[in-house]
Formats: sequence, C-alpha cells, structure tokens
Amino acid sequence: MAQWKEITTNEEWEQLLAATTEQPIVVLKHSTACPVSFNALQEYEAYLGKTPNPDVKYILVKVIESRPVSNQIAEDTGVKHASPQILYIKNKETVWNTSHWAITEEHMTAVLN
Repeated sequence: MAQWKEITTNEEWEQLLAATTEQPIVVLKHSTACPVSFNALQEYEAYLGKTPNPDVKYILVKVIESRPVSNQIAEDTGVKHASPQILYIKNKETVWNTSHWAITEEHMTAVLN
C-alpha cells in the first residue's frame, strides 16, 4: 500500500517542488477541523490502499498546523487556497487540482492512473 508523507516545513515543500521534474507529486491540503476534509482524507487513503500510480509521491499538508507551508503552496502553484484541496504537480506545474466533495477515490483514479 502506498503511503503519504506529511510535510511541515517550507524547506520540505521546496525540495519536493524542485524534484517534480523527476517525480510528480500529489498534495492533499487537509484541515483537521473540517468534516468535509475528513471525508477527503478517507477518499485519499482509499485511493492509496488500492492501486495508486507508483510513479507519484503522495504528500499531506495539515493546513491549520502547517499554515506557512499551505500558503507557500498556493503562492508557488498559483492555485487559490481551499481546504480540502488536492493538487497534482509535474515539472513544477499544477496539472490538475480540485477541492471539497470532488476529492473522491474514483476521481483520483481517473486522473492519476
């Protein structure tokens, strides 16, 4: 089963973003205080528990606990912050993003696999 890695610093984010030229990443921006976000996290984990794209690195950012990282992601990608939100980043470009109830295992499978 693929696993996500939580990042908490801008340095970690900068390294991951730079490395997207070699390995794309999927970032889930998750609010620990939001039921919609809780549902999105369950969908993310359901996707990772099946057959996720093995060429992708999976990341989690808790937007309340790691607000500076969340803000930096919005700034670097040009994607207005939402929570929950998922971004697929390849070659330092956001290829796909969605938020709220659109974050489903089925949607992720269709886009990422």
